[in-house]
Amino acid sequence: MVRRASVLIAAVVALGWSAAWLRTSADPRPAADLPARLTDQEFWQLSQASSEPGGYFRAADITNLTSNELWYQHVIPDLAARTKPGGVYLGVGPEQNYTYMTALRPSLAVIFDVRRGNLNLQLMYKALFELAKDRADFVSLLFAKPRPAGLGPTSSAAEIFNAFAGSETSDVHYARTRAAIRAHLTGTRGLPLPDGDLAAIDAVYRAFYLGGFYVRSSPSYWELMTATDAAGTSRSYLATEAGFAWLKDLHARNLVVPVVGDFAGPKAIRTIGAWLKSRGATVTAFYLSNVEQYLLQDGRWNAFCANVAALPLDPSSTFIRSTSGGGRGFVNSLGAMTAETRTCGD
Repeated sequence: MVRRASVLIAAVVALGWSAAWLRTSADPRPAADLPARLTDQEFWQLSQASSEPGGYFRAADITNLTSNELWYQHVIPDLAARTKPGGVYLGVGPEQNYTYMTALRPSLAVIFDVRRGNLNLQLMYKALFELAKDRADFVSLLFAKPRPAGLGPTSSAAEIFNAFAGSETSDVHYARTRAAIRAHLTGTRGLPLPDGDLAAIDAVYRAFYLGGFYVRSSPSYWELMTATDAAGTSRSYLATEAGFAWLKDLHARNLVVPVVGDFAGPKAIRTIGAWLKSRGATVTAFYLSNVEQYLLQDGRWNAFCANVAALPLDPSSTFIRSTSGGGRGFVNSLGAMTAETRTCGD
């Protein structure tokens, strides 16, 4: 039988944390006991103690700063119907994770990537979410553009991006926001970021400043945020003020954790599985992008599959995957995590 591959990279375990927190727990707690927030120190420990040395993914590098999946919202109605709110969301890559998270309302999210560049991208986003007061303010900060007049809580994503299209990029705004990102991460949050990470975060933000809505030429950020599901409903993380406010709060409580790691490695998935089981938590969904095809090509899917099988799953736990749709670009589909990994555990 040919199994479909998937991806995962996970996080968890801070140096010096209790052995009870790490126990593999054959009898997980009956109710989830996830933290309502992580302290700044816990957030950084969780991220770094779970991370592996940065690696190379041949399908992307640090220039892969935005999604190339224009149809990713089409699976959201089915995804929301299959899954339960309040679980744990796992994902890989850039901002499309935020849209899936906004739809699913998890209690904790971990964003994995073999590239350390993606961790730096996620840290930039963390700062901007926490600095922005609303969606229009967030777009202003992200693209270093002064905020146009007339935007408010009821503005649609299309109205926001249409308004900003006429707002010129500002060198002063860029310099001020760049400094604010650094000050927020290292000062307000007190993260002991190495000089290399700070330089990489600067480089990521400069790419958004220079590229604007077309930091990726196609699809543009404008297109990604104003896309809809198959029924025409706008579901991006910038579609509504309520969705954005929920995501901003999750970041403010340090519950969106970026981790560097090898999807089929021996550490990351096993570690997070142990921690989640000890907390009685369940993985709600796992966004894989198209990494499955590379795991299969490299003969590493069985290791990945066994890692996923070690996670706390239930029949509703769902893979979100991307495959090439020919002339339509990438299209997304869903899969049952428990059924697909049933025969590949230890």
